[in-house]
Amino acid sequence: MMQKPSAAMPIPPKAGWSTVLLLLGILLLIVASFVSLPLKWRDFFSQDAIRTSIEFLRGFSPPELAPAFLEKIAYATLETLAMSAIGTLLAAFFGLLLSLPASGRFGMSARVLTRGILNVLRSIPELVWAAILLIAAGLGPFAGTLALTIHTIGVLGRLFADTLENCPPLPESSLRINGTHPVAAFLYATLPQSSPQMMSYVLYRWENNIRAAAILGVVGAGGLGQMLKYHLSLFQMQQAASVIIAMLGLVCAVDAISFGLRRVMTR
Repeated sequence: MMQKPSAAMPIPPKAGWSTVLLLLGILLLIVASFVSLPLKWRDFFSQDAIRTSIEFLRGFSPPELAPAFLEKIAYATLETLAMSAIGTLLAAFFGLLLSLPASGRFGMSARVLTRGILNVLRSIPELVWAAILLIAAGLGPFAGTLALTIHTIGVLGRLFADTLENCPPLPESSLRINGTHPVAAFLYATLPQSSPQMMSYVLYRWENNIRAAAILGVVGAGGLGQMLKYHLSLFQMQQAASVIIAMLGLVCAVDAISFGLRRVMTR
């Protein structure tokens, strides 16, 4: 009895010359980077460098644990958390609005224009935005919150637009063919399919904004970063160590909360 021939295994596509040339170009760029940069590895691991680093780190111990100082750290921690939360929330709202034209729902011209705006917003780092906004908003957390919001709008707007573009169009098309209003079809078909991935992006950006908010204080944008810059400029290393520990604790707590929320959403 003859057996049916088994289905042939799919043959992987061969790498074209363009792919090979691209990989070679990346490899040459990496080699050229190592050659061109004056990387002094020997000086970095010298005995003098190690001794100086150990002496510098010893200045951070023991951390300052005075109740009055810990109260200041707690207030700055809440300020940093509020900056990141408000900045992420506003960025998610405006990013969703901009993602609609950026995903091509209002024509190719609106898509190109909106994506260009999003590219500009996210290409400028938060520190640069904060330095610019400090001139108008002054020192404090308001400028830092605006800087986080503007930069994160560019990031989330692009991610949301890609999510909407990759969403299967059949459910929304079926509703619109049956006479449903386009807005209702989007809200009941496309948005529910895209919302879990969008929420994952929002939580991930919130984690990043916590770190960014802690650093924005270096330019005077409030929070833990401003405290860290103040004490480091006065060489008060023990106080700076307490601020750094508070930063690490805040980041770890937000990472744990974000991980738990993502696990709940994926279930």
